[in-house]
Amino acid sequence: MSKTETKKITSIGGSALIEGIMMRGPKKTTVAVRTGEDSIYTEDVTMKFIGQSSKLWKVPFFRGIAGMIDSMRLSYKCLMLSANKAMEAGEIEEEPSKFEKWIDEKLGDKFMKILMVISSLLGVGVAVLLFFFLPTWLFNLAGFVIPAIKQGGEGVVFWQSVIEGLLKIVIFISYILIVSQMSDMKRVFMYHGAEHKAIFCYENELELNVKNVKAQRRFHPRCGTSFILLMLLVGIVIGLFIPHAPFGITWLRPVFKLALLPLTTGVGYELIKFCGKHDNKLTRIISAPGLWAQRITTKEPDESMCEVAIEAISAVIPDDGSDIVKNGCC
Repeated sequence: MSKTETKKITSIGGSALIEGIMMRGPKKTTVAVRTGEDSIYTEDVTMKFIGQSSKLWKVPFFRGIAGMIDSMRLSYKCLMLSANKAMEAGEIEEEPSKFEKWIDEKLGDKFMKILMVISSLLGVGVAVLLFFFLPTWLFNLAGFVIPAIKQGGEGVVFWQSVIEGLLKIVIFISYILIVSQMSDMKRVFMYHGAEHKAIFCYENELELNVKNVKAQRRFHPRCGTSFILLMLLVGIVIGLFIPHAPFGITWLRPVFKLALLPLTTGVGYELIKFCGKHDNKLTRIISAPGLWAQRITTKEPDESMCEVAIEAISAVIPDDGSDIVKNGCC
């Protein structure tokens, strides 16, 4: 039996939040947030999912696009909830400044929502620049040293796709390495580890208690980190079919890659789903980069974090077993 093989496979998944964890099952989604030494706040989150609106979004590849959009919307909603609860639990007693009083008087709770929307838009803009335009710009910059690149010589598309893909992976790994040094993010990564351990504990048909959860591995093949890396690798293959300079314009290449992002997402989703259902040499090779990256994005949780994970997953386990994707070893 491999290290990631379990007695059953569940469709339950989740994500780490601010001092909490979100778990999504087939029938409901629950957020659990640590609000005190002996208290955990839980709340069921409801949302209309794109994937449930039409049969089209259940078709392979299309379901990956809907799944990514739904996951981003759900994660944002749950993150806001956990942030509010964490702030309430750690409320500061000091007198607010005049500016803070003015903001609270004029905007109230709307200010945080506006701030989060602006931050999200800026985040998307920075991500597009870093992962689509910067690698292409750096590769084209090398054309001043290597004439074959500037001239679009034979084989340039292959090397451009590979180098751009490697640059994206370097940027991604560098980013998570940097943010992992922040104390707040370290705690989020610890909750991420607790989330994985709780799911493994359930898939191994063990009682959901702190001792059993702590004993599990923190690297899970169906993690979002693995999905992102798979998308980056799939992007290398898709990039092989995009010209070095579409219509003679070099900056159109990243625009084409951005337009093909739904295809990249769909293929990446099917691969991560396939790896989640099977455990063999091929799936281990596909999962390997993501499992390695989880050494950065997950940390060993403490007992209090495992308690939060247990609360979250226990709330979404259905009584009828509708979450079970596969019984027995894969």
